[in-house]
Order: sequence, then C-alpha cells, then structure tokens
Amino acid sequence: MTTAAMDALLADPHGFSATLRASGPAHRLTLPDGSPVWLLTRYADVRAALADPRLSLDKRNSAGGWAGFSLPPRLDANLLNMDAPDHTRIRRLVAPVFTPRRVEALRPRIERTANDLLDRLAAADTDADLVSGYATPLSIATICDVLGLPDADVDQMRAWTNTLMSPPPDDPKAPARAVMAIERFLVDLIHRKRAEISRKGAERSSGEAGRASGEAGDDLLTAMITARDADDRLSEEELTSLAFLTLFAGYENSINLIGNCVLALLRHPHLLDDVRDDAGLRRAAIDETLRHEPAAQLSIRRFAREDLAYGPVTIPKGATVLLSLAAANRDPSVVDDPDAFRLRRPSAPHLGLGHGPHHCLGAALAILETDVAVGELLRRHPRLTLAEPSGGPAWRRSFRSRSLSALRVALKG
Repeated sequence: MTTAAMDALLADPHGFSATLRASGPAHRLTLPDGSPVWLLTRYADVRAALADPRLSLDKRNSAGGWAGFSLPPRLDANLLNMDAPDHTRIRRLVAPVFTPRRVEALRPRIERTANDLLDRLAAADTDADLVSGYATPLSIATICDVLGLPDADVDQMRAWTNTLMSPPPDDPKAPARAVMAIERFLVDLIHRKRAEISRKGAERSSGEAGRASGEAGDDLLTAMITARDADDRLSEEELTSLAFLTLFAGYENSINLIGNCVLALLRHPHLLDDVRDDAGLRRAAIDETLRHEPAAQLSIRRFAREDLAYGPVTIPKGATVLLSLAAANRDPSVVDDPDAFRLRRPSAPHLGLGHGPHHCLGAALAILETDVAVGELLRRHPRLTLAEPSGGPAWRRSFRSRSLSALRVALKG
C-alpha cells in the first residue's frame, strides 16, 4: 500500500474498500510496514474465509513475508495466533465467563458505573469527550470487574495498546517500547494475583481468619491462574498471553463500539427518541453500527496452508491474507443501500463480530456495555448533540481499526 493509498484509505475507508470490492475478489497490497498481503473484500468470500481451516492463524504457516506486531513469547501464545486444538482448549477455559446469562448479571454494576460517570460529566458543565470521559472508564471498569483487578492497574495499559493500534509516525520504536511495558505489567500483575490467592488460601485454612476475609475470588484471572497452577491446563506463556488478550480485547472492543454507536445516532438525530425509549431498537442500533462502522476494519491476519483460488485470482501457499470485515459488511449484493444507517432493515447480515471458531469471545459483553452506555446516556441527556470541531470527529490513524480518539458532545443541546 503506497503512502497515497494509505492516505486514501484513512480519508475515505469505505469508498476505498468499495473500489477494491468492485474491481475483484482479492487484491495484493503492501502495508505501511512493508508487509505484502492479500486482501479479500466481498461478503461471501470473507465469511467463508473466516471459517476456512485452510487459512491458519499460526505464524508457522507463514512463508515469511509477514511483519505485524512483534510480540515476545509471553504475549504471543494467545488465541489470535492459534488454530485447533490449542485454540479450542484455551477458549473453552474462558468461554463460560462470557455467556449471555453470565454477562447479563453484570448489568446492574455497569449501570451504576455509567451513571457515576455521567454524574461527573454533568458536573463539569462543559462539552464532554465521551471517549475519554465515558466509554473508556466504563469499559475498563467492567473488564477489571470481570478479571478481578483494580481499575488503576489498567489505566496505563490503554495508552500502551493505543500505541500498538495506532503507532506514532514520528517514533518507529514506540510500539516495541509499548510491548515491553505491557509484558512487564502483566508479569507483575500475575505475580501479585498469585500472592493474593496464596494469602487468601492460607487464611481459609486457618478457620476464623479465612471466614473473616472471604474466599480467594471467582474472578476470571483467579480462574486462569488456577488452571495453570492447580490443573496444569495452561503453560505460563499461555497464561500471560491469555491475560493480555482478555484485558486488551475486553476494553478495546467496548470502547470502540460505544463511541461508533453514539456517533452514528447523533448523526441521525431523528432516531434518538426511538432508541431512547425502545430497547429493541437500541439493540438494532448496535447491530447496525457493527455492520455500518465496525471498529475492526480487518480480521486478524491468516496464512494460506495451500494455494487458494478466489475467482481468477490464486493466493499462494504461505501468503498472508487479510479479510476486510468493513468492505464485506457494505457489500451491495448482501445489503440493500449498504452505505445508509438504518434500524429497520428486513435483513442486514454483518461480520462485525467475526464468524466461525474465532467469532468474538466477548461479543455479549461488548453489546451489553454498549446497550447500557447508550441507554443511560440518552436517558440522562435527551438534548445531546455533537460538538465537533470543523474537521469532524477525531478518528485514530490506523488501517486496522475505525475507532474514535475523541468524541466531543454538548450534553445540554
């Protein structure tokens, strides 16, 4: 991808994708870091590829042309780099925490957090940035609740992962420094959590002290450490990598979905009253956001296990393949008038949360957080309007994601 092509993508990602989608099923591009890739853009091809075992997430199936994130082993053994059976084994460990019923039990706590944050925004009596002042602390508080962590532990993590997702163009070494910092942070976090589990276990065995101080906890990080230390179902690298992915994806997906959904609704103010008063339409707005403006523009990269044919194009064995979820979601062969944001469509399939064995594990949590965040925001501030600078909302500079770095609103209209 040339500099001009990158600029075109960032300026008009959907127009750029539409041009590629119309001109052929697969395209050979070069990413800004020099990596050669093949890109699929049509809905049928992308959906099939997401579940195709001939496309591997394991980097050992790469012919060597992929750069991407350079992660140390303690962060690299995660679900986004694995195929079955390892992927199945590790996903099965955490999947019970993210079932719709378990997630729905978090609603009261998420509602309390949302309203506490809205109280702070209202007290400031100025325009508010919903990304930094609402979506981010809400999402971080929720995933910390799931994992059993103090919010303060994770604030710095957000800055580091921002650097990975949107590297500063004038500091090429920034991503490597961020990765090193994340690794140190997670190793220390797991060490402290282990010490807490050991201390509470000792208190339980001493009788009264144990009853006074409570149990070791049923949070996800405790369960993951127990799976490693007591049950031997994880290696140490898998444990650290799973903590990294759960934490990062647990807040990143929710922050971006909340921001993109609020922006879409404020750009279509005639929908606000309906969404405020109708929970079904609020869920329709979330689904339409996942279709119309998915934060994950591209799926995680895959590697061809064999030569793969897409129409007249053959992708060679070992090549890196990217799947454009955003382009697929706006494929006119699947969705009528795909560039319009509508809540009452007869049918609008989308791949905003993936498909197949790697379908987003935290989908139910991200949807619940967005439902609460949007519902409480519109209930508390019925005259909410955009307060954009002349250049429009602030999007992060990234070809991987379509996510807001800021979203300024006027709470009182």
